[in-house]
Amino acid sequence: MRTTITEIALKSGVSAATVDRVLNGRSGVRERTREIVLTVARELGYFGPAHIAPTRRVRLDFVLPAGTNSFMRNLRGQLIDEAARHEDVQLRIHDVEDWSAGRIERRLAELHDQTDAVGVVAPDRPEIREELNALAREGVRIATLVSDVPAVDKIGYVGVDNRAAGRLAGLLLGRFLGPGKGGNIALFVGSRAYRGHEEREMGFRSILADEFADLRITAYAEVGDDREQAHEEMRRILQAGQVDGVYNIGSGNQGIARALREAHQAQQVVFIGHDLTDATRLLLLDRTMDAVIDQNHRVQAREAVRLLTAAVRGTIEREYPPRLQVVFRENIPAS
Repeated sequence: MRTTITEIALKSGVSAATVDRVLNGRSGVRERTREIVLTVARELGYFGPAHIAPTRRVRLDFVLPAGTNSFMRNLRGQLIDEAARHEDVQLRIHDVEDWSAGRIERRLAELHDQTDAVGVVAPDRPEIREELNALAREGVRIATLVSDVPAVDKIGYVGVDNRAAGRLAGLLLGRFLGPGKGGNIALFVGSRAYRGHEEREMGFRSILADEFADLRITAYAEVGDDREQAHEEMRRILQAGQVDGVYNIGSGNQGIARALREAHQAQQVVFIGHDLTDATRLLLLDRTMDAVIDQNHRVQAREAVRLLTAAVRGTIEREYPPRLQVVFRENIPAS
């Protein structure tokens, strides 16, 4: 069984609240006390059997969805770049097609006795949770990225508040369209199996109900983060009636944009999406997209590698989670 905070507190001679502050990197504790608590925690095995000698390289494995998703492609590249900056890290990336076929849990099962830490972007499914917890019971450090998977014994979630991201999208769409004018909204979802997409949809619907009740979601499409499917759905929606605004929760922005251009609606429809990539950068520049809510793949890669490596080494690092940033045509950052 894992060492408890109470056990660490008793041996350290401090309160459980102090131990909790130390283990979670919070302020208000003297440096000497912090050192004592961390030393005791290591001695009692709080950080688990994955604590390894600094002379051995840390084996990091990341399980990511394969496909045409530009954000995932960028995240993959940033993970490789970040790991290259750490001489003590050995990185492997596993691209998994079609999560619904059981491939994610099978790939996770193959990592038993082969890794020290796993970062994963995965749907919140019982079979995936079970496999992640099985790895954690063996001492493997687990972190979720981009979309959280609760009920997993992990060191943390590296990503933005997706419900806040959805509310932000609704606020932008409502302000762009103007108060009291009404409008028909097309809502695109990658996959509701991803908790992050589900949370964005919840946030979006929440703020429309609270502040923009005159905006109506008249079309809904789940496109599996596939740009061709997104293109076909956008064409179908445009043929069915008027669209004033589009919110795309996941990937597929290029497909939606192509359908808007083909219908000569690119400058008439307000289009909000996620993640600054080469493609969305161009869509902002030509005014097809009005705003992009970015979650900064560079920061996510940096934090995932840093936190997982530290957890394996038995140390605690302060968290610097990625922040939401709204990018318009006029404030596109340098690539």
